[in-house]
Amino acid sequence: MSKDKKLVEAITSMDEDFARWYTDIVKKADLVEYASVKGCMIVRPYGYAIWELIQNELDRRFKETGHENVYMPMFIPESLLQKEKDHVEGFAPEVAWVTHGGSEKLAERLCVRPTSETLFCDHYKDIVQSYRDLPKLYNQWCSVVRWEKTTRPFLRSVEFLWQEGHTVHATADEAQEETIRMLNVYASFCEEILAIPVIKGQKTEKEKFAGAKATYTIESLMHDGKALQTGTSHNFGDGFAKAFGIQYLDKDNKLKYAHQTSWGMSTRLIGAIIMVHGDDSGLVLPPKVAPVQVIIVPVQQNVEGVLEKAYELKERLSKICRVKIDDSDKMPGWKFAEYEMRGVPLRLEIGPKDIQKDQVVLVKRENREKLFVPMDELETKVPEVLDEIQASLYNKALNLRNSRTFKATTIEEMENILDDTQGFIKAMWCGDAECEKEVKDRTAATARCIPFEQEKISDKCVCCGKEAKEIVYWGRAY
Repeated sequence: MSKDKKLVEAITSMDEDFARWYTDIVKKADLVEYASVKGCMIVRPYGYAIWELIQNELDRRFKETGHENVYMPMFIPESLLQKEKDHVEGFAPEVAWVTHGGSEKLAERLCVRPTSETLFCDHYKDIVQSYRDLPKLYNQWCSVVRWEKTTRPFLRSVEFLWQEGHTVHATADEAQEETIRMLNVYASFCEEILAIPVIKGQKTEKEKFAGAKATYTIESLMHDGKALQTGTSHNFGDGFAKAFGIQYLDKDNKLKYAHQTSWGMSTRLIGAIIMVHGDDSGLVLPPKVAPVQVIIVPVQQNVEGVLEKAYELKERLSKICRVKIDDSDKMPGWKFAEYEMRGVPLRLEIGPKDIQKDQVVLVKRENREKLFVPMDELETKVPEVLDEIQASLYNKALNLRNSRTFKATTIEEMENILDDTQGFIKAMWCGDAECEKEVKDRTAATARCIPFEQEKISDKCVCCGKEAKEIVYWGRAY
C-alpha cells in the first residue's frame, strides 16, 4: 500500500500550489510531454484521445448546422497578412516567420499561421461571385503557431491544435445570426459534454479580436477562481471583405461586399476540464469525454474464474460504453490509484466473493461512492451511473461558480474581494475604455464579458461613479 500512497501523494495539493498541481496532473496522468522546442508540447495518446472525443462531437455539431471542413496552407505570405491593418497589428508580436527555403533566402517572408482569416479571405474573393454562391460555411481542423513568452500545457503553448470556422454571408443580419448561433453551439457543447457551465456575452472594444466588428465569448470559472475564455465567435462585418475585395453580384444586379464571421475552440478545453473538475488525486473526466469510461479491475485475478468473468463483463459493456480491463500483475491498490489519477469515471471491481454473490462493485471517481450491482443489471445500471456522474460534475462546477461570483459597486469593493479570494465580480460600467483600464491597473482583473443576461446592481459605474450603461463580469484570467 505504501506504493499506492506514494503515487497519490506525488500530486501537489491544489490549495498548496495550484499551478504546480495542474502541471503534476498533466504530466502524471500522461496527457503531455514537453518537446525539445521550448513552449511546445507532445500530446500523448491519452491526451489526444480526449481531444479526439472533443473534436468528434464538435465536428458533428458543426455539420448538423451545415458547415463543411476544408484545409488551408500553414504559410501566409507577408503581403497577404498586411492587407488588414488592425488584424496584423493584433498578431504581430506572436508571429513566427519563415525566411529561408533550404539554403535560399525567400523573396517574401512567410508567416506560420497564427490564425487563417487572411487565407480564407484570399480564397473567398476567388470563389464568391454571385448571391447564389452564398453563404459559404467552412471550418478547418489544424494547428496554429503563436510565439508566446509564457507557456503552460494546453492553456498557452507555441503550437496548439484547434478548429477555426470561417463563414461568408450576403448580409449583416445573416453574419450576426451565424456569430450567435456558433456561440450557442459552443455553450451547449461545454455544458452538455464537458460539464462546464459558461457565461455568454460580448467582449468590450478593448478585448475584442483584432479586426472584428464584435467578439462574443463563453467564459468559465476554474477551481482556483480564475476565469478562462473557453470559446469565441467573431462578427467581422464587411471589414475583411473590403480589404480583400470579396464582392458578389446581388439580385438587384449591384456589386456588394460580403459579411464574414470566424469562431474557434482549441486544446485549451482540456486545460479547462482539468482545472474545473480535477482534485488532489488527479484528473476527473466527465464521462462524455473520457477515453475510458469504465475500467475493470479484477481482484485476486489468480483465482480460477476471475479473469474469465472480467472479460465476459468487458464484452458485455463494450456494446454500451468505452471500457478497458487491467489484467496486469500490479496490485489492485496500485490500479485503483492509477485510474483515479487518470480520471476514469467509473471503476468496476470483480473478485471471487463478487462472483459468488453474482454482483460487481462500481466505484465513482468523483466521490468514491461504492455501489453493489447485480451482474444481470449492468447494462442498465452503468449508463445510468455515468449519466449521474456527468450531471453531478456539472452541478458541482455550477455551485462553485455561484459561490465565487460576487457583486461590487465601487472599485475599492472589487479590490477588497480580490484581496481575499478569486472569482467573477459583477459590476456596472459606463462604457469608457479609461475606466476599464483603471480597473485592470488597480485590480489585475479584466472585463471578461458584457453578459447577454443583464441585471442592474447600481446606477453608477464601478470606477468613475458616472451613469452606468451595463453590467460586466470582471475577473483575473488565464
